Amino acid sequence: MQYQYHQLSNGIRIIHRQTNQEVAHCGLMVNTGSRDELLQENGMAHLIEHMIFKGTRKRKAYHVLSRLEHVGGELNAFTTKEETCIHASFTKQHYERALELFGDVAFQAIYPANELEKEKDVILDEINSYRDTPSEEIFDEFENLVFDGHPIGRNILGTIDSVKAIKRNNILRFIRRNYSTNRMVLSSVGNIDFDKLVRLVQKYFGEVPEQKADNSRQRFANYKPRFEQSERQSYLSHCVIGNLAFERKNPRKHSMILLNNILGGPGMNSRLYMNIREKYGFTYAIESHFHSYSDTGLFVVYLGTDPKSVDKTIQLVMRELNKLRSKDLGSLQLHRAKQQLIGQLAISFESGLAEMLSIARSHLLFDQVDTMQDVVAKINRLTSAHLLETANETFHEDQLSTLIFKGKEE
Repeated sequence: MQYQYHQLSNGIRIIHRQTNQEVAHCGLMVNTGSRDELLQENGMAHLIEHMIFKGTRKRKAYHVLSRLEHVGGELNAFTTKEETCIHASFTKQHYERALELFGDVAFQAIYPANELEKEKDVILDEINSYRDTPSEEIFDEFENLVFDGHPIGRNILGTIDSVKAIKRNNILRFIRRNYSTNRMVLSSVGNIDFDKLVRLVQKYFGEVPEQKADNSRQRFANYKPRFEQSERQSYLSHCVIGNLAFERKNPRKHSMILLNNILGGPGMNSRLYMNIREKYGFTYAIESHFHSYSDTGLFVVYLGTDPKSVDKTIQLVMRELNKLRSKDLGSLQLHRAKQQLIGQLAISFESGLAEMLSIARSHLLFDQVDTMQDVVAKINRLTSAHLLETANETFHEDQLSTLIFKGKEE
């Protein structure tokens, strides 16, 4: 698994892995997300992600959306706290069509005022829909609780008031401030010669003027554990428990990834699943997640349970966290945990789309990408002592914050 790299004179970086597959995947990722918004701009990055498909200097919205769809391709985009990405999947003969479209929507979008008002209405519906789904809403509300007033804690969608207030000139100002060429990566996984790919990217991106922007972000500081509970008109109670964790460039993130996988990762043999859901049947859903950002990170446990079982389930979660803080994993347990994580990663990289997005993000942040072999080597170097140290730093009960959406008891 070898990656090839190139940088255009305007600063846009390219990363590619050549395959022999019929389907190709390509994306343009920008190191700009919702945390780069000013308070009054909340929801701006997500709205721009919607608006880039609403017309360019040479295409109306229908022709933007149909350009790849007419040949069976798929065009999509997403916004996170720190990135915005346009991506597409298509058959290999349509590389030029996809790259030309990327260049058009990324640099020639016109953000028409009439489309802006319609799209704002769509996002307001999205906000209301999300509010109707407490199992999703609680994650964003927990980040807002933990990062108390910091931009990284704000909801990516924005608020009803902030989205309504956005005007076309606000969008253009935000783009000028944040969407610079030194913060862009064009990522590709597909059956195309690298030299040909570079020529095509040069053709459609090479004339974009170089723009450099400082990517310094306000770091979050002064974390204080918080507890908050609110009543909800739902039959399930939802709870998130968590703490700050490690940023993306911290080498200890690898022990955190493995520890999270053991505790509540996607496998049905995770400790939370086996020792709480399977053993007691208290929870409809229970899982843990680790998210790393450029300068901080977040570890969370989520559970959905009957309102009468909330306290008992939280006690059981604490018991599992304390086990990982106090007991070394045996050599066989550690070996099995590593093999499970390595297998999951290998399966995820079988998806060309997932690999393309992963290498785009890595190249954006680190200017290089670890191969699967590099990742496996880092996992295999982890010891029980590494995990114990990480667990004690992250899982200490006095440092955990808790948010509960309490359902109605029958």
